[in-house]
Amino acid sequence: MSSSSIINQNPQSQNQNQNQNVRVGTGLIVVKNGKVLVGKRKGSHAAGLFSFPGGHLDWNETWQACVLRELEEECGTGIKVFLRSFDQQRKEFFVTNDIMPQYGKHYITIFMVADWIEGEPENMEPEKCEGWDWISFDQLSLAAASGECANWIPMEHITAFRHTIGI
Repeated sequence: MSSSSIINQNPQSQNQNQNQNVRVGTGLIVVKNGKVLVGKRKGSHAAGLFSFPGGHLDWNETWQACVLRELEEECGTGIKVFLRSFDQQRKEFFVTNDIMPQYGKHYITIFMVADWIEGEPENMEPEKCEGWDWISFDQLSLAAASGECANWIPMEHITAFRHTIGI
C-alpha cells in the first residue's frame, strides 16, 4: 500500500472540514468518597449531557495547569484537589481522539484524575453548566448507557481502570 493511500483514506472527510483545526481539550475526573464530579452542560455542544470539569488547553500551558485552571474557573476556588499520576512517567490517565461530526468538532482530549481534598464545587459558569454533582460509577455507567453523557467520556477506559481511579 502506498503512503498516499494511507494518508488519504477518507478524502471526503478531509475536504469537508479543511478549514477547521483539531482542538486539544482536557477533562478532570475528581474523585470523592468513591464518586466522581460531573456537571450537566448547557449553551454549547453536548448541551444537556453530563461531563467532567475541563476545557481547552491554552498556548504554553501544561496539562496539569490546564485542568486545575479549568476546575477553578468552573467550580470556584473553594474546591481543593490533589492531581494523581498514572505511573512514574505519566500524569494523564487517558488520551482520546474525539471525532464529533454531529457538532462539527474534533478534539484530542487528555483525561487526568484528582482526589478531592476539601470544599464543594460552585457553579461558576451558569451559562455553561446546570450545576455540579457527585455521582457513583454505577450512576455514571447508567447515564452513559442511556445517552446522558457527552460522547467524549471514555467509559471503556473508566470501566477498565475504575479500581485504579477509586470508583
